[in-house]
Amino acid sequence: MNDIIKILEKEGPLTGKELYEKTGIDELRLWRYCYKANEITVKTFGKKYLRLDKKIEGYARLSPSIMREFLTYSVVGLNKDIAEIERKAEILHENVKLISKRKYELAYNTVSKIVDSLEDSESIKTNICFMIAGDVVYDMAHSELRPEASSGKLVRGSDLDIIVISRNLADGFLRGLDLAIYKEKGFLIKNPQYMEEIDYVIKDISKAYEQMEFNDFKSMVASKILHEGIFLYGNREIFDDVKKMLVEKNIPEKLSKLEDEAIAHSKAAFKYLLENENELLEEEFTKYFYTKEESEEIF
Repeated sequence: MNDIIKILEKEGPLTGKELYEKTGIDELRLWRYCYKANEITVKTFGKKYLRLDKKIEGYARLSPSIMREFLTYSVVGLNKDIAEIERKAEILHENVKLISKRKYELAYNTVSKIVDSLEDSESIKTNICFMIAGDVVYDMAHSELRPEASSGKLVRGSDLDIIVISRNLADGFLRGLDLAIYKEKGFLIKNPQYMEEIDYVIKDISKAYEQMEFNDFKSMVASKILHEGIFLYGNREIFDDVKKMLVEKNIPEKLSKLEDEAIAHSKAAFKYLLENENELLEEEFTKYFYTKEESEEIF
């Protein structure tokens, strides 16, 4: 492990991912060493937030995972370089916020272009609301290349998680809108200028209200996404009505309780993984470190 100190001496502060690529050390071993070494400081940046995960008992976990936070949202350096560590972390944090802003703008431009291309677009604008959720709303979007789940094509980082809420729109309008979004989804993935993935769902406001029962995994995810979602395009009154419905169903309080549980579980996993270096690690705790993917389906 002396190589880590030598690398940081030579290179200066690095992100967790940069250090991992230079050492080739297993992520868990590298994370543990960096947090336990007296000579090293790890500076994390950004926000942690609730994510629902089927693999976790009670579903509540924090995002990013411990490993993802270390690789993407942490700067590692020697204690003597603390000023440079702070500076690099601040620059990277500003870049993450800029990526989030650009992804929001791309989502807005995309949906506005789609609606304007449809017949009777003014009627659609009056009876529909677009929301965006996920990493973007927390200013935590990233642009690292990763394979898209269904096609395997490389895309740039965080999805554009778009929720479309309709009210009193005929099925024909909704089918046309669905087809138009699907075509644009394909264009954004394939075009090397973008390589962006849209993950979207279209639902009537009555369906959204039904899902706020919060009585199974799908309805919990749907409610969470509606709660965290911010206005993107369309009729803001529909957006405001959705937010009022969430309050009526006590969704903010339910999610706050789950977030408290997720924070407690994450702290326990962090402590356990740091202290149990030579033991066979329990899967219950490693789930909070490793995640195969940091995305959730939109229902």
